[in-house]
Amino acid sequence: MVLSWDIAYRFRKNTAHNGFLSFISASSTIGIVLGCAVLITALSMMNGFQLALQNKLLKVVPHVEYQRVDGPFEDWSAIAELAMQDNAVTGVSPVIQQTAMVQSGQEFKGIMLQGIDPETSGNGISDFIKNDALQALQQAEPTMVLGAGLARELGLSFGDRLTLLIAEQGNRAFQAPKRHQLRIVGLFNFGGEVDHKNAYVSLPTARRLAGIERGVTGIQLSVRDVFNADAVAKRVGNRLPELVYVNHWMRTHGHLYRDIELVRTVIYLVLVLVMAVACFNIVSTLVLTVTKKRAQIAMLKTMGLEDRKIVMIFIWQGLQNGLWGAFLGTIVGAVLALSLPQLMLWLEQLLSLQMLNDDVYFVSQIPSELRWQDLALVAGVAIVMSLLATIYPAWRATQVAPAKALHGSH
Repeated sequence: MVLSWDIAYRFRKNTAHNGFLSFISASSTIGIVLGCAVLITALSMMNGFQLALQNKLLKVVPHVEYQRVDGPFEDWSAIAELAMQDNAVTGVSPVIQQTAMVQSGQEFKGIMLQGIDPETSGNGISDFIKNDALQALQQAEPTMVLGAGLARELGLSFGDRLTLLIAEQGNRAFQAPKRHQLRIVGLFNFGGEVDHKNAYVSLPTARRLAGIERGVTGIQLSVRDVFNADAVAKRVGNRLPELVYVNHWMRTHGHLYRDIELVRTVIYLVLVLVMAVACFNIVSTLVLTVTKKRAQIAMLKTMGLEDRKIVMIFIWQGLQNGLWGAFLGTIVGAVLALSLPQLMLWLEQLLSLQMLNDDVYFVSQIPSELRWQDLALVAGVAIVMSLLATIYPAWRATQVAPAKALHGSH
């Protein structure tokens, strides 16, 4: 093993004196470095989007939601106690939902109005609301927390009053919607479509607006494992004593997660293709080395060097490219992944553009989350493919006929 490594090192050192071979060898190493760095950065970006989905979007969007088939839940606390008996459930929140129109001057916008209980609302809404507005919702006068994007469209700000138009429920005859005056006590600054369509009021205010004497229209659950929300929704729903409509985040926003996973799958495919192209240069380098070193290989064979040791010579020589490429590529990729948000922010300032519009997406800048599993995967694939690239040249070296090679060298 040591002998094979020593000869491989000498062959590689001699290759540096050959301009063409040196160029191809360096190209293979640089290709692996660039491939590893780009793929680690891309995977970290996908991890960042997935983390933002879990830690931001799913704090606002309910993991599981139940709506009673026949009107509102009269005693939602009993349903909450039943749901909390499931170990997968971490929180229960009552809600009253209804569609409405917001008027400011001559501007009209449709919204989803949600009545919440600030004391039990455990879905992270308070992380995105300014001025302690959730507590201000408990005031006697009708108050509202409005999405920041919707407020910008209507030209409204903190403390302004607006008109809310709500159609009377259960009346099929055409009737003008009722008008209600509410004061804005906070802005919901989340980003994306939620900022442009959601508004929050207290449960008592929502009951008055909806004409409900008691109860709530929906019950929302927070679950421990968001990717198991479907199973939890069915399991808890089957235990409820009333017929309910079942909904969960995978139905309403699952396309975002599926898009992330699709891009991740494409990145894995690109990983294999990029590494294959880079490793093809290793094959070319070793084949040319075998051709150039035929006389030396023949001399080693006449001196009794076994074929398996000759194979190891070229495996070691090719692996050096893969090992150096994987090592340097992993370092470069890790540095890029860790500094990606700052780099993209600097690029946005330099080019005077915005990569992600927070009026459309739920993040305002490119996120990144570096994971050691991705480092190990990319480096491992690079090394394995480098090893596979050495098989044919190493086998070809064992096919050198000593007599013919030595005769041809004179």
